[in-house]
Parts: sequence; C-alpha cells; structure tokens
Amino acid sequence: MDVLVGYATAQGSTRGVAERLAAGLVEQGLTAEARPMESVDDADAYKAFVLGSAVHGQAWLDPARDFVRENLDVLGPRPLWIFSVGMPAALRGPWRDLVPKEIPAIEERLPSGLHFREHRLFSGVVTRAHLPRAGRIMFRLVGGRFGDYRDWAAIDAWASEIANALTRR
Repeated sequence: MDVLVGYATAQGSTRGVAERLAAGLVEQGLTAEARPMESVDDADAYKAFVLGSAVHGQAWLDPARDFVRENLDVLGPRPLWIFSVGMPAALRGPWRDLVPKEIPAIEERLPSGLHFREHRLFSGVVTRAHLPRAGRIMFRLVGGRFGDYRDWAAIDAWASEIANALTRR
C-alpha cells in the first residue's frame, strides 16, 4: 500500500505532524511518505491519502486546496483521511469554546466533492515570531499562549487507526 501523507505548511508544524503520521504508517508495515502537496507530480501513483494543511482564517492553505481540487478524480475512489493544524490548545477561556466549530468551518471551505473518512484537528506550534506585532498583541489579549502544542500521542494513535483501516481489507 503506497500512502501519501501530503501537507501544506506555513511555519513547519504541519510538516512535523505529517512526518510523524508517515513514520507511524511505516511502523505498521505500510509504504508511506510525507511530501508537500505542491511537490506531488502524480497523485495517481498512490493508493491512499492522508492530507493536511495549516489552518489560517479557518481555511486550508492554497497549495492544499489546489491539490485537492486538481486531484478530486484520483482522491474520490481511494481511501482518504484529512487533518488540519491550528492553535486550539493555545487558546483559553471563551475562545477555547469555539474550537468545536472550527472543523465544520474548515470543511466548508474545502473543494466540493471531497469525500474523506475522517478529519482531525491538531494543535501546532505558535511562537511570537509567527505573528506580526498586532497579531501578537491580539493573541495575548484573547488569552493565547505561545508554545508547541502538538500532541504526539494523539497523532501516533491516529496513524495506528489509519494503518488498521488500510490493512483490514
């Protein structure tokens, strides 16, 4: 089974998640690779997909949306899981309560006709350097905390779930 763990990243968090997912699939005996979606020339070469993107403004980055749009015919009949990387774990108070609404908002902005088995939202890394001055001030005013919030145990567990689904045939 050849699995593409494709990603679009802005600051590197999503690449780290994708690489960890691919490593987890390989540990389970699958052939998998993590690659930026914009570098994939032939999506048809893969039998299954795990695709993810950093989330900005409750939407995937353009390279991820473009890849999906251009490859809907290939993705449609094959197993597909998607993930998003944002900052839900960095938020507190009432802002944290909005997190459950983020997945539907992200999915609304994906190309229509995309059918996937599951969508997971993971937290990434948020540093002062990632935000402009005004963004840093706003982030702190809403109770945001800087740091690396990637939950490696949850990412590993999801890789195992995907591997089990792919090998259950």
